[in-house]
Amino acid sequence: MPRRNTYSDTFSGQADRGIRAILQEKDNDSGEFMSRLKKVLLKVINNELTTRQKEIIVLYYFKNMDIVQIGRLLDVSPQSVSVCMKRARLKIYRCLQYNINM
Repeated sequence: MPRRNTYSDTFSGQADRGIRAILQEKDNDSGEFMSRLKKVLLKVINNELTTRQKEIIVLYYFKNMDIVQIGRLLDVSPQSVSVCMKRARLKIYRCLQYNINM
C-alpha cells in the first residue's frame, strides 16, 4: 500500500508562515512560479473550502484575527476554530500539492 501524504504543522507554525508568505508576496516581486502559486491558493480558498472553513481562513489570514477572536465572533469555541482551520489547511495543502505536481 502506498504511503499516504499527510500534513502536520503541530507546534511549528510552518503552515502559517508558508501561507502568509504566499499571500503577502507582491506580484511584481515574485517570479512566475510564486504568482501561479498565489492564484492557485486563492482559487482553492474560494472553490474548495466549505463556507465555515473559508470564513475562518479569511478572518485569520486576511483580517489578522487570532483563534480566540474568531471563536468569539462566530460564537464557537477556540478548539472548534482550530479544528476547522486544521482541516482547511489540509485541504489547501492537498490541492496545492496536486496543482504544483501537475
